[in-house]
Amino acid sequence: MLIQSAAFNGSRVILRQVSPESETIYDLILSVYSSSKGDWAKLASDVSVSKENLDHFLAYAAQFLGNLGNYKGFGDSKFIPRCPKDTIIALASGDEKAKALSEKCVDAIYEAKPGLMHLGFPEEGHMTNYYPDSPDISQSEIEEIDRFTGEKGLLPENTRIKKLKDGNFEILIASGITNPPPQQIDTKDHSWTLPNGRKVSLVFGDHQEELAKAAIHMKLAAKHAANDTEKAMLAEYAKSYSTGSLLAFKESQKLWVDNVGPAVETNIGFIETYRDPAGVRAEWEGLVAIVNKEQTRKFKRLVDAAPEALPKLPWGKNFEKDEFQPPDFTSLEVLSFPSSGIPVGINIPNYDDIRQTHGFKNVSLANILSAKAPSEPIPFIAPADLALYTANRDTAFEIQVGLHELLGHGSGKLLQETSPGNFNFDRASPPISPITNKPVETWYKPGETWSSVFGAVSSSYEECRAECVAMSLACDFDIAKIFGLDTTPRDGSDDAMDSPAGDVLYASYLSMARAGVASLEFFSPEAGKWGQAHMQARFSILKAFLGAGDGFCVLETTPNPNPSGAGAGFDDITIKLDKAKILTHGKKAVDAYLRKLHTYKSTADVVAGKKLYEEMTAPEPRGYWIEGVRPCVLRRKVARKVFVMGSTRLNEGKGKEEGDGEVELVEYEASVEGMIRSWAERGI
Repeated sequence: MLIQSAAFNGSRVILRQVSPESETIYDLILSVYSSSKGDWAKLASDVSVSKENLDHFLAYAAQFLGNLGNYKGFGDSKFIPRCPKDTIIALASGDEKAKALSEKCVDAIYEAKPGLMHLGFPEEGHMTNYYPDSPDISQSEIEEIDRFTGEKGLLPENTRIKKLKDGNFEILIASGITNPPPQQIDTKDHSWTLPNGRKVSLVFGDHQEELAKAAIHMKLAAKHAANDTEKAMLAEYAKSYSTGSLLAFKESQKLWVDNVGPAVETNIGFIETYRDPAGVRAEWEGLVAIVNKEQTRKFKRLVDAAPEALPKLPWGKNFEKDEFQPPDFTSLEVLSFPSSGIPVGINIPNYDDIRQTHGFKNVSLANILSAKAPSEPIPFIAPADLALYTANRDTAFEIQVGLHELLGHGSGKLLQETSPGNFNFDRASPPISPITNKPVETWYKPGETWSSVFGAVSSSYEECRAECVAMSLACDFDIAKIFGLDTTPRDGSDDAMDSPAGDVLYASYLSMARAGVASLEFFSPEAGKWGQAHMQARFSILKAFLGAGDGFCVLETTPNPNPSGAGAGFDDITIKLDKAKILTHGKKAVDAYLRKLHTYKSTADVVAGKKLYEEMTAPEPRGYWIEGVRPCVLRRKVARKVFVMGSTRLNEGKGKEEGDGEVELVEYEASVEGMIRSWAERGI
C-alpha cells in the first residue's frame, strides 16, 4: 500500500510534464465527479446536457486519465473531446471550484493549432512542458546545456529547463526539499557560465509536494521490507525523491537488480525518455506488481539459455558484453502503474554503465499482455490466415516480449574510452567492423552515453534493435521449446515450419508486419515526424520485410471506389507473407538490418546510424505510404486500451501507525465511469 501510494503521488508530475493545462483538466474532471456524486445522468439532466454529449465527455475523461494528460501516451498527439465546449462549461456550472477550473482550461482543451497537436520542440511550434514557460528556447540551446552540464556530472532524467527573460537558464530538479545538503547533491557547483556567457543555475524543489510525499511513503515502506537489500533500495528511493539526487536513484537501481525474486516487484521514478523531444528527460512512472510464478518459470529457462542464444546474433564477440550476467526475469500481474501508458514488458535500468557492469532486470506484464476487448477487430490479416493468427498471437507475443526485453535490450557492448586513455577494448588492435570489414574508428568518449550521443533518435533506434533481435531469435526452434512449443512437423513433413512452433513463428512475423502497417497512424504528415518510438521502429522492420525480395512479404491493396474523396487512400490492405520463406528470406533481411543497427550503436557511429534509421523510417514514397496506406490505416484503426487500476486502502482501526493493519484491494468496474471513480477515490 505504501509503495503504491508513492507511485500514485507522482501522477501530478506526469501531468505537469505533458502540457501546462493537463493538471487543471485533471482537477476539473475530479471536481465534476465530486459535484455529481457519481450520478452522471442526474448531473446531465440538471444542466441540460444530452446523453450523447455526456457520453462524449466521459469518454474524454477516461482517455485523459488513462494517458495522464491530454496527449496520447502512445503517439504523443493531442486528443480533443467530441462534445462541444458548452458541454464542459455546463457540467462544471453547478460547482464553484469546477466552474473556475473550466474557465481556466476549457480553451486549451479545444485548442487545435496544427503545431500544438503534437509533442515536440517549442521552436517548431509543438507542445512540451519539459521546458516550461520557455516558448523561445531552441533545440540547440537545450543540446548545449545538456552537453555542458553532462560534463559537470549532472544527469538529466529528473530535470526540466526554463529559459529566463534575461536569456539565462534554470535547471529545475525534482526534489522534495529545496535546499538539499551539499553532500547529497550530485554536482559540486549550483551554477555555471556557458561558453557563450549565459548562466545556468540549479533550482531544487520542482514537484516538491509530490516528491516529498513519495519519499515519506518509501521511508515507511522500508520498515516492512522483506530483506536488507530491499530495505536499502527503498531508502535510496526515498533519498533520491527527497534530495533530487540521481546518483542515489542509480544506487536504488543497482539494489533493485540485486533484489532477486521478490514477491512484490516495484520500480518507481523518472525512467523512460520517450516524450522529451531532446530524448534525455524522463517521465515519472510507478510499477507495483505481483509475481506470476508459473510464467516466471518459463522466463527463467530463457535466461538460462541466453549464453547459447547470444552468439547466434549477427555480430562478433567483440561487440557483445565480455560476460553475460543472468538477470532476474519475471512475469508480473500489474496492481498499479501510474504512467502515460502501460507497456507489456520492461528492461531496466536504462543506465548503460549499470547494465554493462552490474546487470539488469526483465519483466513481462502478463495481465497487460493478455488484455483484450471482446470481438476486437484485426485489420490487415488475410482471411486465410485469421484463424491461425488468432490462435497463436498471444504465445507469439509472449515470446517476442521475452526476447525483446532479455536479449534485445540486454545484449550488446558499447565500445568506450571509460576514462582518458583507458578503453574497454583493445585500442592497439581495434575490433573489425562487420559492416566495413575494417578496424572501428569511432567509440564513446569519456562521459558520453548512448543517449547523449544519439540524442532524440536513441529511444526509437534502441526499440528497433530490440525488436529485430526478437524477430531474429524467434526463428530458433530451441527457444520455441523453452516456451513448451511442439517443434515436431505434422503429417510426415521434415520441415519444422509445419509444426505448432512454426505456426507461432508465422503469427509472430504476421504480427510485426501488421504492426508496421498500423504504425502509420502515429506518423504526422503535417509535422513530418513520428509520435511513438516503438511504432516508428516497427515501420522500419516492415520495410525490411518488404525489401527481403522473392515475394516474401507483399502488401496487397484494394483501390478506393471513391478516389476523389479527400484523403481517400486505399480501400483495404492485406498482408501476404510467405510462411515457407521466413527462415530463408525474412530472417536474412532482419539480420542484415540488425547487424547495421547494432554495429553503429556499439561504435558510437552516430552519422551512419542516424542516416540508416532515418532512411528506414521515412514513409517514402509519400504517394504510396502517406496518401495510399495511411488513410486506410486511420479508417480501420482499433481504439487503444486504457487500464482501470485498483487501489489499496488500510481498513479503519486496524493499526495505530501508518503502514500497519490489514490492507484491502479496491477494484473498479472496467468502464469510463469506473476509470473516473478510481482516480477520484485515490485523492491524488
